[in-house]
Parts: sequence; structure tokens; C-alpha cells
Amino acid sequence: MTDEDLHQLISGCVKQDRKCQKLLYKAFYGFAMGICLRYAGNRDEAAEVMNQGFFKVFTNITRYDADRPFKAWLGRIMMNASIDHYRANLKMAYTDDLDKAEHISDNELADRKLNYDELIALVQKLPQAYRTVFNLFAIEGYGHDEIGEMLGISSGTSKSNLHKARQKLKLMILKAEQPCIGGDGRVNYSSVVAINSTDMNGLFFNNGIRL
Repeated sequence: MTDEDLHQLISGCVKQDRKCQKLLYKAFYGFAMGICLRYAGNRDEAAEVMNQGFFKVFTNITRYDADRPFKAWLGRIMMNASIDHYRANLKMAYTDDLDKAEHISDNELADRKLNYDELIALVQKLPQAYRTVFNLFAIEGYGHDEIGEMLGISSGTSKSNLHKARQKLKLMILKAEQPCIGGDGRVNYSSVVAINSTDMNGLFFNNGIRL
């Protein structure tokens, strides 16, 4: 899609043209779903959040600044929709502070690198509070003070939840690395680990994810 095409679609959406709204939805469906999948527990939940996000896009399209990238604006709305969903549906807080939260390392999983899609599949298995903090810190790049303000928790709680998310991910990664015997009698290994465990340079840096 060219910039001119996008501008025309946005102009149509400002006029509440349903055809333009449908085309914009289709054009950015994959991008928006990718963001929501990181925060949701499954695809159905992600679709629900994404549709809430697109509703906000269409109702606030007049606020979009054409001088800034549309994807960044839409992505922020999808992230906020995911956080709103978190706030509305969180039943168990998982928000107990750790006494030594200030000393938690930011490199506890530095011996693993994963395929991005497989990482998302593992992240979806985390409890919602852990998953949300992990996404905001490791993928979106927010600091713990910012995350605390966004979620209504302390920075120590944010660090605690990130620490627990990493620990759970580490266990899932180690479990995925265990060999299994296939029907043909051969030993098979999970494809989750893309680079062997002797690489100690960090996690997910090629995907822009900081751990």
C-alpha cells in the first residue's frame, strides 16, 4: 500500500466510510493481530482485543497526526487495548513484591535464543499479569516505573512479575529441549531453541526483544 492509498483510506475513515474502514482493517489485520497475540492467552482472545482496538482506531481517527507513522499510532492503540483488557479481566493479581526486586538481574535467560513465533506461543502460556509485564518490558521497551504507572502497580511488583515470567519461560524452554523418542525410534528434539545453549550473548536481540 502506497502512502497515497493509506492517506485516502484514512480520509475515508474520517468520513466514517464503511468501505474504507473495512479496507483499512484488512490492510493492518496481521500487524494488529501480531501485537494482540503477545498479550492474549489465545487467538480468540487476541481477536476480541484487536476488534476493540480497531473500534478505538475508527472512533479516534480524527486525532491521528498525518505527519507521524500510522503503524506506530495504530500499534500504540492495540497495546493500550490489550492493557485495558488486562485491567478488566485480571482476577488474580500475581502482584506480590519481592524484597530484593531491586537486585533482580536483567539477563537471567541469557543462554537461550528462540524463534519469535515459538516465543510468542510460550509467552501466551504465562499468567496474564506476568505476560503483560513481560511484553511491556521486553518487547515494548518500557521501564518498570512506566509499567507500574500503566498497570497501577509498584515498580517492585513489575520487577517481580518480570522475574517470575522469566523463570517460567526458562522452565518451559528447558522442558522443550528435552529429547523425545519418535514413532520410528529416533531421538527428536524440539525446534524451539534456534541457537544452542552455549551462546551466552543474550536473548532475542535480533528480534528487538530485550531480556
